[in-house]
Amino acid sequence: MSSGRKFGRVATAGITFQAGSAAVDSATIISALVFQLTGSSVLVGAVTAILRFGWLFPQLFVGFLAQRDGASMYYYKIGAFGRAGCMAALALVLATAAWWSQVQLAAAVMILWTAYAFVSGIVAVPYNDIVARSIASELRSRLLATRFFGGGLLALGIVAIADRVALDLPFPQSYAAIIAMAAFLMFLSSGVFTTLGEPESKSQQTEKPTFLQYLRDGWVVFRTDRRFRLFVFAQWCGGAVLMAMPFYVVQAHDGGFDLTRVALLLGAQTAGALASNALWGWWGDRLGKASLLRAVAFGRIFPPAAILLLSLAPAMDEGQTLYLFVAVFFVLGALANGLTIAVIGFLMEISPDAQRPAYSGYFNAITAPAFLLPLFAGIFATFFGLLPIFAVSMLAAALQFFLVLSIQRRTS
Repeated sequence: MSSGRKFGRVATAGITFQAGSAAVDSATIISALVFQLTGSSVLVGAVTAILRFGWLFPQLFVGFLAQRDGASMYYYKIGAFGRAGCMAALALVLATAAWWSQVQLAAAVMILWTAYAFVSGIVAVPYNDIVARSIASELRSRLLATRFFGGGLLALGIVAIADRVALDLPFPQSYAAIIAMAAFLMFLSSGVFTTLGEPESKSQQTEKPTFLQYLRDGWVVFRTDRRFRLFVFAQWCGGAVLMAMPFYVVQAHDGGFDLTRVALLLGAQTAGALASNALWGWWGDRLGKASLLRAVAFGRIFPPAAILLLSLAPAMDEGQTLYLFVAVFFVLGALANGLTIAVIGFLMEISPDAQRPAYSGYFNAITAPAFLLPLFAGIFATFFGLLPIFAVSMLAAALQFFLVLSIQRRTS
């Protein structure tokens, strides 16, 4: 298969998945669903914590298996089709909400969301490995930017439908329709990506290490590879930044925003991602992945700072609240896309070809506990309110920026 066709298939699969994942965005759609079902800050915090931890933790084991077998597509299929199935099941549960009690419905939503998160975690290592073996380094940032740009355009259509559905259908059937769209797009994405087949490997593994040896090798990598170690520390700070993410929508609600219009916030987030794609793709390929990391890390200081400043301003009417939070979510979307492009791209850059699955597994497993912080943030917010969460997020963003500066200096 030609490099152009590979680029096109990876981009198409990414575009359809990106639009599908936007329809089940943890910071808007799922947070709003859980908040309306339970009214619990703890469970709202758990939404993002479960997604991030579930995405990262399984990668330690998948990295070992993919590294040992020298093949990744089998594991991609399990994770990709499995997560689409979880969303289809969640849509069915919400569509039949009349058969469930409130407590049963909330429990089913959280269980299926947890399953989705952990099954999704199977995908990351094989995806990174397959893309890195299929797409040249100088094209990867543009590939990811193309994925996010096309996915953003498609997601805007999903947003328009979601906004209409949320107004026309009763709760939670409206969410069932939105999540069903997500499941369809995820199935489509999985089918397109698997047509790539298993790319040719540059090196053959002559000796298959045990899992214990694999863990020992991970410790050696962490001790001896300074770039990898600093990158891990920076990602830990990134987890602390994200602890505030599910609470932006709750803060908007407390400020007078009507949650039946939550699709507008998703639309603003998607538009921000869409508008920034060309910049991030150019930046990562021309100026380097470490430079892109530095720019995005600096930008992440501003959204929590804006929330803290808004808390000091006089009370606003509903229209002003709408415009201000739309602007905040626009910036959040732009930064989230830049961060994803930078993190995936930089991890591919620092991972040796023969050890790429292992490096992905080590990196994501080591950083996974940091992404449980939104759960603890939810508990904290129950007693002390939301504003301290945004203050911690802002400080963590500043610390992440300084750590990324250290990576930049060491790679210059």
